[in-house]
Amino acid sequence: MSSKVKNILFIMADQLRWDYLSCYGHPTLDTPNIDKLAEMGVRFDRAYVQSPVCGPSRASYYTGRTVFSHGATWNRVPLPIGEMTIGDYLRPLGIQTAVVGKTHMMPDRDGMSRFGLTEDTEIGIQVSQPGFDPYERDDGLHPDELLKRKGGKLRYNDWLRKQGYDAENPWNEFANSAEGPNGEVLSAWDLRNSAKPARVDRKHSETAYMTMRGIEFMEEMGDRPWLLHLSYIKPHWPYIAPAPYHSMFGPNSFLPPCRSDSERQDPNPVFDAFMNMQVSKTFSRDEVRETVLTGYMGLIKEIDDHVGRTLDYLEKSERMKDTMIVFTSDHGDYLGDHWMGEKELFHEQSVRVPLIIYHPDERANATRGSVNTDFVEAIDLVPTFIDATGAEPPSHRLEGRSIQPLLLGERQEAARDHVFSEIDYAFYAARDILDVGPADARGYMIRTDRWKYIHFKGFPPQLFDLENDPDEFEDIGRTPGYEPVREELKEILFERLLDRKNRVTMTDQEVLNMRQDESKGGIVIGRW
Repeated sequence: MSSKVKNILFIMADQLRWDYLSCYGHPTLDTPNIDKLAEMGVRFDRAYVQSPVCGPSRASYYTGRTVFSHGATWNRVPLPIGEMTIGDYLRPLGIQTAVVGKTHMMPDRDGMSRFGLTEDTEIGIQVSQPGFDPYERDDGLHPDELLKRKGGKLRYNDWLRKQGYDAENPWNEFANSAEGPNGEVLSAWDLRNSAKPARVDRKHSETAYMTMRGIEFMEEMGDRPWLLHLSYIKPHWPYIAPAPYHSMFGPNSFLPPCRSDSERQDPNPVFDAFMNMQVSKTFSRDEVRETVLTGYMGLIKEIDDHVGRTLDYLEKSERMKDTMIVFTSDHGDYLGDHWMGEKELFHEQSVRVPLIIYHPDERANATRGSVNTDFVEAIDLVPTFIDATGAEPPSHRLEGRSIQPLLLGERQEAARDHVFSEIDYAFYAARDILDVGPADARGYMIRTDRWKYIHFKGFPPQLFDLENDPDEFEDIGRTPGYEPVREELKEILFERLLDRKNRVTMTDQEVLNMRQDESKGGIVIGRW
């Protein structure tokens, strides 16, 4: 399929819930620029990530493959050197791929050493980034001790010092800290400071800086084709926004917590273990939730303003006519819902994400401003990007499917009847509470129109009837009478696990050709 896509702007916010944008129905958080993008493109209402954790989710976005297929199961688990990513697919097509902001990917240093690769060579950089040219790689976590381990170098810090922020680590002391009544530095790592203004001017925040660097990359590229992954670090913690964003939202702006006392009565053992982690106990307190929401919502409002800044640049430079724009998130944030903090498990607040795509082709005019309710997964973006360039997505390797037909008003061969996600919780205190080994701390989700089924290795499953219990308060995973439903969904999960692509070094056509080559070459097996 031919297309008018020359460039791709792949915008990702970190830890942004699907329902915290006005175009997705939030009643008080107005996001007009992201809404404008939705009016120009398609808003996908049922988009899900492959894992509700930064690292594995992003690895699936970048590879088009599920988590236990690509192997980067948690934040600091390296993506194996043999895994192909967006850059590996697009670079041979003459498209430069670059990242500004976060990837949360770790290099496979053992794999690199086997081949004598180092991170100071061109191929070593591409393998370790992964697949992106690191125009402004910044994962956004730079407390003093961690920054020292990394060698103390951070380009954002260098830039902040040029703006007059005099500190060894201005990321920590200014961009992610507030100021007390006596001039003392108040760290945003302490959630009680989330509603205070950051010590950095709004023009110098991480979001403003990443937007500036993204625009600089697009300007430098000129007429050359590119994919830019503009990956915002916020609204991920530390939750703190610069003025005036820090004070835009108060108690009257907050949605009530989505939780029920019934959830804590004889809960599933794994869910119970996560509810008993410190972060969940903390966010279950109203004062914590409301303080954090002030900063969280302010950070989202700031991102929306900078999405508008980016759209203005694309319009003024006349690049809207050949640039596909994608806006999404790597996962959500419980924010006290279901008595939980952070993300990790499979409630909608954690595993469901916003996904908005603008396609410049005239054939997309029929879908502009529409809402698509098909099930979509994060692994669908890589094949969509490849398809948009006019190339053929390699089906023997990619586990997602191109959704470009949905953008152009066409139908896919068959709509999904479910979405799939998974978690490796070996790295959490919940595993210690449950007393299970690292290899056994696994969970898998299947979500259909009506049901959500969650299989935990070694523990009872969870089951939610989304038709009658859309808030997911009543877990019927152990309730008598639902055995047929659980067995049916377990079979769907089993088939999905079998469908993973592991023969990645040979295409299906090459498999067919091999049999023919054997016959032509005189190899005869079993003839009498």
